[in-house]
Amino acid sequence: MQPYLELEKTYSLNVYAKRNVTLIRGENARVWDDQGNEYLDCISGNGVSNLGHANEKVVAAICRQAARMITCSNFFYNDERALLCKKLVEITPDNLKRVFLCNSGAESMEAAIKFARFVTKRTDFIAAEKAFHGRTLGALSATHKPDYRDGFGPLVPGFGFVPFNDFERLKQAVTPNTAGIILEIIQGEGGIHEGSAEYFRQVRKLCDDAGILFIADEIQSGLCRTGKMFACEHHDLQPDMMCLAKAMAGGLPMGAVICADKIELPVGKHGTTFGGNPLACAAANAVIDFMIENKLDQQAQEKGDYFRKKLHPESLSKVVEVRGPGLMIGIEVKEDARPLILQLMEIGLLVFPAGNSVIRVFPPLTISYKNLDEVIKKLQQVLK
Repeated sequence: MQPYLELEKTYSLNVYAKRNVTLIRGENARVWDDQGNEYLDCISGNGVSNLGHANEKVVAAICRQAARMITCSNFFYNDERALLCKKLVEITPDNLKRVFLCNSGAESMEAAIKFARFVTKRTDFIAAEKAFHGRTLGALSATHKPDYRDGFGPLVPGFGFVPFNDFERLKQAVTPNTAGIILEIIQGEGGIHEGSAEYFRQVRKLCDDAGILFIADEIQSGLCRTGKMFACEHHDLQPDMMCLAKAMAGGLPMGAVICADKIELPVGKHGTTFGGNPLACAAANAVIDFMIENKLDQQAQEKGDYFRKKLHPESLSKVVEVRGPGLMIGIEVKEDARPLILQLMEIGLLVFPAGNSVIRVFPPLTISYKNLDEVIKKLQQVLK
């Protein structure tokens, strides 16, 4: 048996459905295990490694910053933190003007929930069926899947769910106590389903008319994954708060809430020890610079189009549909996806599920076309 696998099995709390592989090294879209086996990584750390593994620019930024300063209390200003806040405001929708930095997507959702309650003086939220917003108590309250929620009650009160992309049902759920509407632009965990431009236009107007805050969850879809810097750009959508994480810092833990001017809190109402630490900020600055300089949004769009042209569902007997913009790809199959995912791992391709019948394919946006052809070939081998 692999020694590290046994150590982790023995000493780690068993809350993950782990595969019997110990990954120890990565280079762009390829990873290796401790037995020397090579895989094409289309999990990308659950959508984290948009720049691939061991990106030279990110590694260099981390090394430089680690030698200067790793942590800095938020009692003080910091150069890397200041530069990152400016960059985030510049690349997000025009109405978003201020940044709260934290450590994860769930933390960004927790902050957005708190901010919405404080600003509106209301308590309730509407989220979508099949939504996933995180596993901490507030974020879990906005997450729909019963398997994640069961056993942790009572959750935070005031959360209700309506079908995704159904404006009339959402409108019927609004009450005078609705503080916020929380939506993914593209449901990731829920199966790679995208809302329509008209749906988001109607939701935005409803929020404006009723004094409700629109909270967009771009934790998985943001930072070039869908062929735009943010998925809301596909619909000209301007949320009141945008939650980010995953790909922000090249693999270091980081999250953020980007806020419109109407989101105001007094000093001391919220905070974090590690959020906005200089090391993560330096990495995030390098990530954003690399994305802009290398037009990763355009790369994601072009590579996604290439993928969908080459992988023909009609020639794959096990496939219902291939969907999703850019390189946020969901392959719906006619059976349980999990055995197929394990078969793909056996032939050197790492993918992950989005519900019971959808295979998620999230390669690094920097993947070469040669590697993308290998991914397509392996998928064809198993899915036909």
